[in-house]
Amino acid sequence: MFLSRIFTLYPEYFPGYLSKGLFGKAMSEKIWNLETVNIRDYTIDKHKTVDDTPYGGGNGMLIKTDVLAKSLDENIKGKEKIIYLSPKGKLFDHKYAKELSGEKSLNLICGHFEGIDERIIQSRNIEEISIGDYILSGGETAAFVILDAILRFLPGILGNENSTEEESFENGLLEYPQYTKPQIWEDKSVPDVLLSGDHAKIKDWRLSQSEAITRDRRPDLWQKYKKFKKN
Repeated sequence: MFLSRIFTLYPEYFPGYLSKGLFGKAMSEKIWNLETVNIRDYTIDKHKTVDDTPYGGGNGMLIKTDVLAKSLDENIKGKEKIIYLSPKGKLFDHKYAKELSGEKSLNLICGHFEGIDERIIQSRNIEEISIGDYILSGGETAAFVILDAILRFLPGILGNENSTEEESFENGLLEYPQYTKPQIWEDKSVPDVLLSGDHAKIKDWRLSQSEAITRDRRPDLWQKYKKFKKN
């Protein structure tokens, strides 16, 4: 069973929509589980203070190192992976989601204020991960994004085990256009090749469409794809 543990100031946010649909069904079948740790429960003063000012001055506050460390140390056993959700972290992508799905457990720290003390990042071997070049009000939203992307790779969650193989990013390209019934809608028909029954032609058409879309919308991915094809 895959275990995800969320360290947050707002445990009531979870599991949220992850308790519904395929993910909720998989949780009830014990394919995965989610635990929340309220960082505020590990404060040592009567006011339950979780933040303090940064040394050297500056705007904002930081989560107190002793409080965060205590919450981690009392809940994580052994060498489990710990990720701090931070805008200055390594960019999270499809490939890394697939890699993380192979972990037995994953600990996610939801940041707030201006961040956390660098010393705890180093001493607890915490990896910093970002979901994009923008700022959120807290790490909880990012935690949902990361878990959603990871859970789809766990065996038994998606109805079709091959569902992820032709999705965007799986082969370095964005996904080709999709069509369903009715065949003609608002005077627009499904491309003839998809009605041909010729699987080789359909495969070639889908690849050409994926290449065109990637080249137009994501030139960064297109350059990586071209290098991969050469090798």
